[in-house]
Amino acid sequence: MKKTNRTRKRRQPKVNFLLLFHIWLSNHISVFFSSFLRIVKTPLPTLMTTVVIGIALALPTGLYLLLDNLDEVTKEWGGLAQISLFLKPEIKDDAQVHALREKLSKRYKNINIRAITPTQALAEYHKLSGFDEAFEILEENPLPGVLIVQPVINEIEINQQLFKQLQQLPEVDIAQFDMLWLKRFFAILNIINRVTFIIAGLFALAVLLIIGNTIRLIIYNQRDEIEIYKLVGATDGFIRRPFLYIGFWYGLLGGFIAWLLVHIAFLLLQSPVKQLTLLYDSEFQLITLDLFSSLILTFFSAILGLTGAWLVVGKYLKDIQAH
Repeated sequence: MKKTNRTRKRRQPKVNFLLLFHIWLSNHISVFFSSFLRIVKTPLPTLMTTVVIGIALALPTGLYLLLDNLDEVTKEWGGLAQISLFLKPEIKDDAQVHALREKLSKRYKNINIRAITPTQALAEYHKLSGFDEAFEILEENPLPGVLIVQPVINEIEINQQLFKQLQQLPEVDIAQFDMLWLKRFFAILNIINRVTFIIAGLFALAVLLIIGNTIRLIIYNQRDEIEIYKLVGATDGFIRRPFLYIGFWYGLLGGFIAWLLVHIAFLLLQSPVKQLTLLYDSEFQLITLDLFSSLILTFFSAILGLTGAWLVVGKYLKDIQAH
């Protein structure tokens, strides 16, 4: 008995995991390319489906890029916040104004300060107003020195604290900071940002439905073949695999079309935006999709394709097992 047991143990075949992995990988590669050839054989339906997916993904992507460009514009404007500090009448000397600017620049690192001395203010007023004779009657320059403060940080709360600190300076007579329009502007940006995320979620759901419906039609055309596979013992993974790759290809091609549509749209906007920036003496350049953003877009689209196919095939396999 002991010899027999030893003989049986010796005769047990060893599992070659490397061979199994090779077979598994070969099957995936084969199904990966065969699924692509399958959708290529029906070019018109494939093109229609991928174009719809591309449009659905291009709209929120374009809105995101517009917000990104708008954020760059606000940075170029110095954070949109501008504090005007009108100095007291006692500070008449231009050197005092520049000394105060240097003092504040050293104290506050996150601000840009531009000084307008009383002499510069008077010269600018002469140039723009045309009332030279009225100023000749005055014995001294009535215009105060002004410090234009532009915060670098684009946060309303921080800018409010900065305004209160600058307002309490002994050299400052009047401080002006239009917070209302700034709050409105950032409130509008927050609303647009929130709307963009909502639209992106809705269109992502639409892509899932589009791919899911496409996969459902393919399954319906092959339902007899799938049932035969189940009868001969095919696993759910074997049946699910080609449909998952079809969903992947639909998503990937849809993401590429979305990238193409966004790229073309922003190329068409380059010329008018450049003309507008020249009018404002700005060096702003329109931001488009870079390599990393393009990869994120196509990857996200492919994941949506896989998810839509997974959900539909999983439901169909459950229905088969129930029957």
